[in-house]
Amino acid sequence: MILTSSGVEVEHDQKRELKAFDDSKSGVKGLVDAGITKIPPMFIHPQYNLNAKSGSAVSQFRVPLVDLDGINDSATLRAKIMDQVREACENWGFFQAVNHGIPASVLEEMIDGIRGFHEQDTQVKKEFYKRDFKEKVSYFSKFDLCQATVATWKDCLSWAMAPSSPDPTEFPAVCRDIVMEYSKQVKRLGCTLFELLSEALGLDVHRLKDMECAEMIFHAGHYYPPCPEPELTLGARRHTESGFLAVLLQDQVGGLQVLHQNQWIDASPMPGALVINVGDSLQVITNDRFKSIEHRVLVNRVSPRVSVASAFGTNLFPSSKLYSPIKELVTQENPPKYKEATLQAHVAYLRGQRV
Repeated sequence: MILTSSGVEVEHDQKRELKAFDDSKSGVKGLVDAGITKIPPMFIHPQYNLNAKSGSAVSQFRVPLVDLDGINDSATLRAKIMDQVREACENWGFFQAVNHGIPASVLEEMIDGIRGFHEQDTQVKKEFYKRDFKEKVSYFSKFDLCQATVATWKDCLSWAMAPSSPDPTEFPAVCRDIVMEYSKQVKRLGCTLFELLSEALGLDVHRLKDMECAEMIFHAGHYYPPCPEPELTLGARRHTESGFLAVLLQDQVGGLQVLHQNQWIDASPMPGALVINVGDSLQVITNDRFKSIEHRVLVNRVSPRVSVASAFGTNLFPSSKLYSPIKELVTQENPPKYKEATLQAHVAYLRGQRV
């Protein structure tokens, strides 16, 4: 049984509904295009508490902002930026970065490209609809849709650019060139960020890169259509990132929220900014020094939201390589909090702790 917006309990077959939705290959956008005025029961989040919608309006908290301008021009300025990054990663697990080196025109074109893919004819998109994430390029709605207890209100175009890249012809024509360019720019930025994070931890500048933190890069171009009942669902339920680090490009619609001191704080969009956040794997190897923090995405009635998440390291492509806290970050007073294990085992443990 599930409670609808009118307060009426209805019975539905969740698995059958999810499978029928998946088989349609039309995504959430297809439901909106069909003119629905009530969301299907499989999208209703029974534990979604509207009273906890956002603490930003009344809170003194704001997601930290870090200006990376001049990071390689002055040792003094670099040290100041490192301090800001360290504090943000230790206390928030998130920060917004400006003057990061990716041109505004590339950011804007990337948003337009992802929107263009999701808003094109459904028959064209269906060609890319897959649920095998070993495929280099996939279009789908929710990674674990058929195993989920509830669906989320978004569609996604995903692609992996490392360790090997897809052939350009594998990408949708509507966004092919900008996806290739943006992916290249994010990889460059990721290497800069890992150098900065290494130094912020008091390590050699290349330490995190030498640990292969920047080797696997998985991108997801999300599209959150307008929702007729946004109070009943979520674009992304509360979660953490499994990898080492994530870089998020978002449009100006808003909806991303970060859980900080038991309050949901808006990560309000800023022109030209990218949201950077620590993942579970980075929390493990820094022995909890840098925090992987839960976040979620709200949807709205009026405007579609577009974002592009780029994950360095991901649980979607398991590896047998073993990781444990970096030895320089472990002391007698601060012993290792994790035993040597695969990253997927570490992520499963952390997520079990958060339930």
